[in-house]
Amino acid sequence: MSQIVVGVSDLKVSKNVQDTIITYALGSCIAVVVYDPQARVGGMLHFMLAESSIDQRKARDNPAMFADTGIPLLFKSCYRIGAEKRRMIVKIAGGASILDDAEFFRIGQKNVTAVRKIFWKNNVLITSEDTGKNYNRTVELHMSDGRVVVRNASGMFREL
Repeated sequence: MSQIVVGVSDLKVSKNVQDTIITYALGSCIAVVVYDPQARVGGMLHFMLAESSIDQRKARDNPAMFADTGIPLLFKSCYRIGAEKRRMIVKIAGGASILDDAEFFRIGQKNVTAVRKIFWKNNVLITSEDTGKNYNRTVELHMSDGRVVVRNASGMFREL
């Protein structure tokens, strides 16, 4: 069994049933997890910000930094190794209000709204989510069965 780590502003895909794709310490960022159970292809995106229009150069250099450029890249990367859109299961986690108790910047909330809007416009259903609140999350995708596990900082976990 191998572990594939997804960093901030990063994405990884796999078709190896021995893999677990994992990202750590999601705060206001969002993890988008996709899985095609028939092809056993999946992937994870860890994006920071909703809109690439705030910095076109960064979006060009690293599309995984933003929801609007990273999500299409995640899907296309999965299609290249055998996934089909109609079979994809989509789950999201993150979007917390960390160090922003007054919710002045609302980055987490903006990220959640952006990802929902992108999927709604593309007729893609989010099947499960663990978003908001004020704590960090670690997210794992088990390629053997598509199971997604979310752990918070206190060690509590739930399956999406």
